[in-house]
Amino acid sequence: MNTNLSHFSAAVVFALFASIVFGITQRSSTREQVRYGLYCFAMFVGGVFVAGWVMAFIRR
Repeated sequence: MNTNLSHFSAAVVFALFASIVFGITQRSSTREQVRYGLYCFAMFVGGVFVAGWVMAFIRR
């Protein structure tokens, strides 16, 4: 099986797993873990979009 991920896909997969770990390790109740994990995921993916726009702007 040959799976080639794009940079964006790899960043989203990383964000998913890192957010799961952050949610589990940084909060105590299940509800807080889920909310914090979703927050971290949104921040990771948002950061990827911002970094992409900044790099595209710098390239021009």
